[in-house]
Amino acid sequence: MKRRNPTRQGLTLIELMIVLVILVGLMAIVGPRVLGTQRKADIRTAQAQIGSINSALKMYAVDMKTYPSTEEGLALLVESPEDERLAKNWDGPYLDGNLPVDPWGNEFQYEFGDEESEDAPDFPLVYSLGPDGQPNSSDDVGNVSKEDAGGDEGSSKGSSSRSRRSTKE
Repeated sequence: MKRRNPTRQGLTLIELMIVLVILVGLMAIVGPRVLGTQRKADIRTAQAQIGSINSALKMYAVDMKTYPSTEEGLALLVESPEDERLAKNWDGPYLDGNLPVDPWGNEFQYEFGDEESEDAPDFPLVYSLGPDGQPNSSDDVGNVSKEDAGGDEGSSKGSSSRSRRSTKE
């Protein structure tokens, strides 16, 4: 009978450790780039959604001769107003399906028509609260930049809308 040379059946512990070190090193290099790309993609998605909402708001304003008030909100883009006098001019829905949510699962915020404030813009503000879901934070994404809104940064009404990351970037 012939004896066979024993063949290796698996990896040694040192070989496994070397493979793990290489994989961890690759993840340390590639991981941040992938996560940074996802963040940029989410921001661009939110900006595109805001652009779509702005287009729908413009179509609504053509039919209704004004934008929805802050209290009425974006819901008027997908459902007819209850007031029959207003409903006769409504030619929606202006958005397909339901109102979109931002890439982080939050509803888009909307502001328009605060006559009490002197520095209120004469166009609607549509914005996302960003990944943290908190208002007035640096990661908010919106349709107005600091330069577009004008005014001083310290005013109580305007600071929330002027701190949005502009879709014009």
